[in-house]
Amino acid sequence: MENLGLALIFWYGILHAFGPDHLTAIADFSIGKNRKKTMLITTLFALGHGISLFVFAKILESYDISETILGYGDIISSSVILSIGVYLLYMVFSNRIQLHKHLHHGEEHVHIWFGKEHAHSNADTTSAFGIGALMGIGGVRGMLITLGAIEGQSVDFMMILAFTLGVMSIFISFGVVILYINKNLLNSKQNLRRVFATAGVISVVVGSNMLLN
Repeated sequence: MENLGLALIFWYGILHAFGPDHLTAIADFSIGKNRKKTMLITTLFALGHGISLFVFAKILESYDISETILGYGDIISSSVILSIGVYLLYMVFSNRIQLHKHLHHGEEHVHIWFGKEHAHSNADTTSAFGIGALMGIGGVRGMLITLGAIEGQSVDFMMILAFTLGVMSIFISFGVVILYINKNLLNSKQNLRRVFATAGVISVVVGSNMLLN
C-alpha cells in the first residue's frame, strides 16, 4: 500500500506541475538560456517547490493556521507571476534584452542577456530556486489535502520526494520545449522581443486571473 501511495503522490506531482502558473514561471526563466542552464533552472525550480511544500506542510501540522492566512500563500504565488510578467514587458519596451551572435570553433553561438552591457551571471538560477520556493507556499493547502487523503498520516520526506520527482518530470519536459524555442526562434532581435513580450503578457494574464479568482 505504501508503494501505491507514493505512486499516486508522484502522479499528483505531475498533475500539479501542469498548472499555468508553474509552466509560465519555467518559461519566463528558461527563454533565451542554453541547454545546461535551462535544465538547471527547471531542476532548481522543482527542488525549491518541493522543499517549500515540505517545510510549510510541517509547520501546518504543528500549528492551527486559519484559512484566511493560508489564502495569502495563493496571493504570493499569483503576485510573483504577475511581477515577472511586468518585469519582462518592461525589459522588452525599454530595449534591455540583448542578442549577440558569434562563431566559436566554426559554430554559431547566440548570447542573450538583460541590460545594456553583456555580463555573465548565475542570478537567474538562484532566482529560479527562490521563485519555486515562494510558489510552493501557494500550493501547500491543496497538497496537504491530497496527501492526507492518500496516506492518512503526517507528511514525510518520501512523500515530498515522490511529489517533487513528479513535478520535476514535467518541468524538465517543458524545458525541452523551451530549448526548441530558444534554438529555432530566438535567432534575431525582433523574434527575441516577440517571444519575451508574449511570455510577459501571458504572465500578466495568468497572475491577474489567479489574483481575481
